[in-house]
Amino acid sequence: MPRKSWVQDPDTGELVPKDEYIPKRHLNPHHLVVGDRHYDGVFATDGTDISTRAKHRAYQKRHGLAMADDFSSTWQREAQKRAEYFKEAKHGATRREDVARAIHALESGRVRPDSGRR
Repeated sequence: MPRKSWVQDPDTGELVPKDEYIPKRHLNPHHLVVGDRHYDGVFATDGTDISTRAKHRAYQKRHGLAMADDFSSTWQREAQKRAEYFKEAKHGATRREDVARAIHALESGRVRPDSGRR
């Protein structure tokens, strides 16, 4: 008869075959330190290693890039400006007039649709 190894589960006290035992991590949440672990093994789309915060920052600076969350306050501010702009009746009318003017220009042949004018 072959020998078998067992492990006693510290929570339940039961004996579990060693090859079936899955240890539970008992971590104190006060001892956890969040570091750059989410950068482990990260590469840019061009293959550049950006596996640390410093490498990632340097890569962004070198290529003129930024993270989207760097602009969250800007987007909130601009959304508020847009909401205020469209709240006023005169701007809504201006938009209708602009669209009507653009349609008229296209229909009269003054502007070609593919001219790239905006």
